[in-house]
Amino acid sequence: MNPRQLTFVREYKGYSQTELASHIQGLSQSNLSKFEKGVGQLSDEIIRKIVDFLGFPSSFYDQVISNNIDSAHYRKKVGITKKGKDYIEKSIKLIGYIVDQMSDSVEFPPFTLKTIDLSEGFTPVFAAHFIRRSMGILQGPVVQICSKLESYGIIIVQLYDCDEGFDGVSFLTDLGYPVIVINGNYSNDHKRLTIAHELGHIVMHISPDIAVPDYRDKEKEAFSFAAEFLMPTDEIKNSLTDLRLSYLLPLKQYWLTSMASIAHRAKDLGAITPEKYKYINVELSRKGYRKREPGNVYLDTPALFYDAYKLFKTELNYTDVELSEIFHLPIDVIYHFCINQTTHLRIIRHSTL
Repeated sequence: MNPRQLTFVREYKGYSQTELASHIQGLSQSNLSKFEKGVGQLSDEIIRKIVDFLGFPSSFYDQVISNNIDSAHYRKKVGITKKGKDYIEKSIKLIGYIVDQMSDSVEFPPFTLKTIDLSEGFTPVFAAHFIRRSMGILQGPVVQICSKLESYGIIIVQLYDCDEGFDGVSFLTDLGYPVIVINGNYSNDHKRLTIAHELGHIVMHISPDIAVPDYRDKEKEAFSFAAEFLMPTDEIKNSLTDLRLSYLLPLKQYWLTSMASIAHRAKDLGAITPEKYKYINVELSRKGYRKREPGNVYLDTPALFYDAYKLFKTELNYTDVELSEIFHLPIDVIYHFCINQTTHLRIIRHSTL
């Protein structure tokens, strides 16, 4: 048993070392701690009891999952427990692991967007304009944001059973597939902003060919990218001059972004004074719009990840038991992450000798 994988499963299942030890007869917290640190051993019988209790196939403990997750976006004003954060981060790693497992039989679209190194003198605003042009978005709102990104090889997955403090994350799987995972419980305008934010990370920060110095504020750069990507300055600024509260809903319905983000955009572009921005926020709070805004916006449904699962079931004729065996995962874990709506992918036909 790989000690790191045991820690992975334990934290995903939400058990502390003490809690897990209390469920396994003959296991102490100190012995478990030593084993997970790689300085102790556990008997075959104890390992069997641990495997049976946690419910992951024994073959999973021989796998290696890296999926470096270093840019998860958590909301600063919303508290999140260590257990909640561990669960989210392990879920994200499992999603990346499943993508890699699927890629042996399903061909995901290649990642074809150019990455942009800001150390070469470019700005997040330039990067946003460049990516819009690359995607053929010459003007107006980004309507089909999920299908646009997925057509360029970015896999988008929604995670629903997560703490409200989590917004989203972008990362490269161990095999190099770019993935965005977002909190599926938020409003569509919130999710669109998160997707654009994570797109900024993908094109400016997470490529192995780009070195980002520690002194750079990657979150600030990603937000600047997202604002320009969703609401280009040269198109929106005139409509933000002398912004009034009554203008926010029509602007939201056109740009598909929240009223709060439009007001923030107006302040950042100098279209309104800081005092006017404060007044608008006070009014939004007074009307209860800070918690729930009026007007829903359109968001197309992410599809690549979910369709890949469907292809395994329908085109490749895998049973749930067989999927569990080849992915080295419990059936309920595969169900949990993989069941959603579908699009179109192509099966990889391996040649036989």
